[in-house]
Amino acid sequence: MTRQVPKNKAALREKSGASSVVNPLADEVLAGQSIELLKELHILTRDAKLNQDSRRKLKQVYHLYRFIEKILQELGEDRSDAAPCSDPQTGLTLADHGAGKSYLGFILYDLYFKFQPLSHLFGVETRPELVQKSRELAAKLGFERMSFVNLSVAEASESDVLPRHIDVVTALHACDTATDDAIRFGLQKGARAMVLVPCCQAEIARSLNAHKALTLKRTPLAELWRHPMHTREFGSQITNVLRCLYLEAQGYQVSVTELVGWEHSMKNELIIARNIQRPNRLAARRLIELLDEFGLTELLHTRFTLAADNALVQ
Repeated sequence: MTRQVPKNKAALREKSGASSVVNPLADEVLAGQSIELLKELHILTRDAKLNQDSRRKLKQVYHLYRFIEKILQELGEDRSDAAPCSDPQTGLTLADHGAGKSYLGFILYDLYFKFQPLSHLFGVETRPELVQKSRELAAKLGFERMSFVNLSVAEASESDVLPRHIDVVTALHACDTATDDAIRFGLQKGARAMVLVPCCQAEIARSLNAHKALTLKRTPLAELWRHPMHTREFGSQITNVLRCLYLEAQGYQVSVTELVGWEHSMKNELIIARNIQRPNRLAARRLIELLDEFGLTELLHTRFTLAADNALVQ
């Protein structure tokens, strides 16, 4: 398996005197990946073996890494379109929300960020024990430009521990409304790109269920979520549609694709948003119309507050 190496990576390796090592897992692990890191993350066993669960997990993270790497390379090569608050003299910044055990963050750092001087990667996680373990592992590995903060996404948006501007926001399997929180954080930080893999979208399904009887009388569309299983599936679908419209309304170009094959994960939708700084009034209007159609207008006051801005919808 081969991949393109960032231009300055080979030079930095040569300067540091790092020797090339034959990878015993060449068919499973990306070139340049530290086997020792994968052992520390318990993705590999001590004798460098992969079980089926770990193989599935690694496949998902590597697929996501490839999407993120491409975005980072594009942003690093051309900072002329950076947000006004971005400093072109500094490296790129990335915030990984709902970091958990930080599989994604550590692999991103190992394969990309450690070769990018001045760049910094932040892991945001609410569970203090996971934050502490990640800090200890980063120190052990010498990942100096990798920080972990024990904050909710809402707290992270206001915290001075994080920089005023973040270039890229990621959220891998952020559960239920955590993806919405990551989007809000990205908007507040002027993110130039967001890479999101939503999971367990239950909030809208609950709202649809609460108003089901009334909506069934009003419109035949309510048949789409009359049965509990359909409520869950339709709720998940409409949640991501609304998120995409919201991002477009705020000036992002959005694409939606599969992360990996469905046999590896049922939570497989990948949303990539690039900030083109052109708010889309039609997207804002469509968002508000959909919320009204499905009896979800209360979300304008919680999840999609900026969509009601007069500058966008009038």
